[in-house]
Amino acid sequence: MSTRTTGGRRGFLIAFIVALLAALVVLALTLGGDGPDTAQQQPPPAQPVAVVPAPQARSEDAAAALPRSEPVSLDIPKIGAHSSLVPLGLNPDNTVEVPPVTTPLQAGWYTYAPTPGETGPAVVLGHVDGNHQKGIFFRLKELAPGDRVSIARKDGTTVVFEVTKVHQVPKKDFEGEGVYDDTAGPELRLITCGGVFDRNAHNYVDNIVVYARLVQA
Repeated sequence: MSTRTTGGRRGFLIAFIVALLAALVVLALTLGGDGPDTAQQQPPPAQPVAVVPAPQARSEDAAAALPRSEPVSLDIPKIGAHSSLVPLGLNPDNTVEVPPVTTPLQAGWYTYAPTPGETGPAVVLGHVDGNHQKGIFFRLKELAPGDRVSIARKDGTTVVFEVTKVHQVPKKDFEGEGVYDDTAGPELRLITCGGVFDRNAHNYVDNIVVYARLVQA
């Protein structure tokens, strides 16, 4: 009896261990089988995003040239310069005329140059002072790139120029400054005296030259 009982218990124990091992194998296979499916369900790795730079702000393009039309007035808000424009030609020595020094607040335009708005450099001249008072271009040297100059024309249009540079040049070097040289588009030159006043010559030793390009017509 005891032998059968011992043998029965041993057989039962072996059977239990076998069943437990089988269950563990099934569980391991089940868990291992989920691996590939889970991997397939994962989203693909994120792709790098191309960064496109925002468009760069572009400066205002130059305006198209206009037909010839005489200028009638000048307005430079930055320096408080407002004047009608009188025609100026050449002196007997082939130098450019300037408005009468007795009317220093009067500006003039050079008639042998393009008119403001035409292709090429239009030229406007004015005094820095005269007749013991400030002239129309007394503050011309204060202009800077980006400042605006408006000129009304006889045909009813108003052309707007934007300053590109301001130069103070000795009068002896003025010819090399290229003030009257041809340009690809409509431009403007504003000219007055500057620098030190030479009492012996009764004149200033330098010129102030403002360069501008047409931006609105």
